[in-house]
Amino acid sequence: SVVCCCTNCLCLANTWYDTCNHDSSARLFCLSQLVSFSVCVGGCVLQFMAENGNELMKQKYEAFVPVYYYKPTHKDCQVLREQWIRAKYERKEFTGVGKKQTYEEGTRDGMLMKRGRDNGQFLNRRFVLSEREGTLKYFTKYDAKEPKAVIKVDSINAAFQPEKIGNPNGLQITYLKDYNTRNIFLYHDNGKEIVDWFNSIRAIQLHYLKVAFPGANDAELMPKLTRNFLKEGYMEKTGPRHTEGFKKRWFTLDHRRLMYYKDPLDAFAKGEAFLGHQDHGYRASPGLPAGTHCNGAWQHGITIVTPERSFLFTCETEAEQQDWLKHFNDVISIQMSPQEYSMEAMFRHKH
Repeated sequence: SVVCCCTNCLCLANTWYDTCNHDSSARLFCLSQLVSFSVCVGGCVLQFMAENGNELMKQKYEAFVPVYYYKPTHKDCQVLREQWIRAKYERKEFTGVGKKQTYEEGTRDGMLMKRGRDNGQFLNRRFVLSEREGTLKYFTKYDAKEPKAVIKVDSINAAFQPEKIGNPNGLQITYLKDYNTRNIFLYHDNGKEIVDWFNSIRAIQLHYLKVAFPGANDAELMPKLTRNFLKEGYMEKTGPRHTEGFKKRWFTLDHRRLMYYKDPLDAFAKGEAFLGHQDHGYRASPGLPAGTHCNGAWQHGITIVTPERSFLFTCETEAEQQDWLKHFNDVISIQMSPQEYSMEAMFRHKH
């Protein structure tokens, strides 16, 4: 039998000709292209689905999904989608039957391939994640007594970046180190292993959020866990005096933090800007100030104004300009949280 899956909600269908229960216009893809289901597992799943339908399928196979477990959509990378499907239908991790899952144990210790900060080579490194200590540590050698770095879990963002890293299981860890953004690029050959690391981080983050915000419910805390970047890509920028030449840089918009790099795989950002609320002197608009000398190859300008300074960028196309502007203005229009006011103060102190 051919097992198909909805590209939007990842529910199953019997054939290419079925429609999704949640979105009749959604495209279906053959599950065998994404996951090599065994005949036994696929047959059992199809039989259950044929007898009960997709809603009962979800009730059975997603009965005990931890609130922190990342549920991918069609926009997510293949390893996340594949492991979500395997976790549900092959391993039956969420049916309430069987042993406790590794991402629920509060600690994790294992080897991951890490990209060197200076030489760009991927080398095997030991990582230790601890709920009790609230840290992620990594060691240059398995038996090293002292860690190379100790990262506070509540400061971590983790996002899968297979194309950027050049590996289908590539994971980017981002955190603040001495008020600077630090990136670590990782992968593991086993898709389940890297996704389990990802969800282990989310589990510990939720634990600490519940301690920090005892009155908050899960729905309020979930957006504070790991998140995908809002947008990444190249723009050209000039310096703070606006007389320097425009140079091509890689930009990452992580909610209110706009970071730029010489190369997408740089360990540290060359600089960053904080995007606060529009009522506090932040705005983004198309074009460049009159008299700006634009020596770059790209002509579609963007001006971001903050209380401290203005940032001038250019984009290769008008479509890219409009997309960046939409993301900037979406962020600037959102009211700031108390934590974001603290982050704004930190940026002002740093700069």
